Amino acid sequence: MRIGLVVDSACDLPKDFIERHNIEILPITVRIDDAAQVDYRDQAATLAYLDAHIAERGANAETVPFTVEQIRDLFLQKLVIDYDYVFCMTITRTRSPIFDNAQKASFAILNGYRAIRAAAGNNTPFALRVIDSQNLFSGQAILPVEAARLRDAGEEPGRIRTRLEELASNTYGYLIPRDLYYIRNRARTKGDRSVSLFSAALGTALDIKPVLRGYRGDTGPVAKIKGFEAAAQQLFEFAARRVADGLLTPTVALCYGGELDEMRALPGYAALRDACATHNIEVFESVMSLTGMVNVGKGAVVVGFAAEPHEFGKS
Repeated sequence: MRIGLVVDSACDLPKDFIERHNIEILPITVRIDDAAQVDYRDQAATLAYLDAHIAERGANAETVPFTVEQIRDLFLQKLVIDYDYVFCMTITRTRSPIFDNAQKASFAILNGYRAIRAAAGNNTPFALRVIDSQNLFSGQAILPVEAARLRDAGEEPGRIRTRLEELASNTYGYLIPRDLYYIRNRARTKGDRSVSLFSAALGTALDIKPVLRGYRGDTGPVAKIKGFEAAAQQLFEFAARRVADGLLTPTVALCYGGELDEMRALPGYAALRDACATHNIEVFESVMSLTGMVNVGKGAVVVGFAAEPHEFGKS
């Protein structure tokens, strides 16, 4: 059976992995003033756009995901011909309409694929499963990596589906932003008043950085640490301890809102890489998606992995 994998462009995975495993992208368009860029997970284009626009005006950007009709057309024009079963894994539905759009599109896809497949000489059924990753950025990356691994191992779709749904409820994404004013202004643009001006000003004045956790569709602070480098070190060292304690998949995903060498120079990074090498954990590093950067700002760092329930800072 030919199994296809689809993610949206907010999923932080290296482009070479996406291409090697023929993962289809649901792109998100980013508009800043009169400039528009379609986010196809192109690292060079993202960094160029970052230098040109995001640092100055990104908080006012508009992100436009694929519509129901665009998702339907992508499947009916291509994917229902190329594959027999497709897993579409989206950013958490609590932060984006992509999951709901894909769910709505799936009804039209499943009702309309037969004639298209028959014209291509295939009269067998087509199946589609839309899965809410319940996470974002590097946390979203854990599911497609596992799906590709299981597909390559010859697992049948039912087992893959069960495994992905289990992992979605046990995946953690930890994020540290650099600029709380940016987070506050971006939140206000989107109508989210959860970050007040006072808390942003106080945090900036004291150089306090929150550690934000994405888990089961919820995103919120789990720690506050003085200084970005100190916060990054605590995050990396905590992730290294989680690796040593045992993960649910042999995968850690990292992303950074800028050049990756900046992330690699942060304290604690080497300890995490050493722990992953010791425990045979594969590490995926990518420049944060353009979509991610306009939402959390330049220089943010994210670590994602699947693990048993735990609290940040504890083994």
